[in-house]
Amino acid sequence: MTETAVTLLSINAAEPQALRIGTRLTRTGHFKQACSGEVLIGAGGIAGDFIADLKHHGGPDQAVYLYSQVDIDWWSEQLQRPLEPGFFGENLTLSHWWPELRIGDRVRIGELLLEITAPRIPCSTLAARVGDSRFAKAFVKAERCGAYARVLNEGVVCVGQTLAVTPGDTAFPSINEVFRYCHGKGLNPNFLRRLLDAPLAEKMRAEMQQKLRRAEQQTQPLPGL
Repeated sequence: MTETAVTLLSINAAEPQALRIGTRLTRTGHFKQACSGEVLIGAGGIAGDFIADLKHHGGPDQAVYLYSQVDIDWWSEQLQRPLEPGFFGENLTLSHWWPELRIGDRVRIGELLLEITAPRIPCSTLAARVGDSRFAKAFVKAERCGAYARVLNEGVVCVGQTLAVTPGDTAFPSINEVFRYCHGKGLNPNFLRRLLDAPLAEKMRAEMQQKLRRAEQQTQPLPGL
């Protein structure tokens, strides 16, 4: 059976909007709306796309967030309400994923060239957007996290274009492996070394380097033994 080409279904960006998270009122860029016509995606992502939490989101290694319509449809069934493209804060809504979504995969859409760098980690903003403070746990369990990407070559994109995917090195972990590890317990130095060999987003790289140092310290023999 011939695989169906992955298609760009929606390009999404946001202006700042108020959102209540618990008792706190904040501004967020999570409420993405579809952009019309051709859209330039540069090194920093889509110009004008508001990002409130620069500590955890955005930056050159997380310039674009990708999610699939298949996952949106699945969540629509789980939440029992229709969800539009952009609901999960993604910049690019794809028709579906390719067979193995992996750190280091390269995605070309016209002149735009992206490199997959990290899974999306759920936060209180996502839970507030859904309207369920427990949603982060459901998001982790579902392992439908989507992926961040860095921009290797900027380009203009439009809805309806197909993606050309160049798989990353099979030695690099898949997005779901990384996502699973981030929410697991214990330290796995072999996995961490494998992950740090991949073109991982720098924000996550710093965290994983710290974990590897702790793991190596735990495995060092005690003096005199």
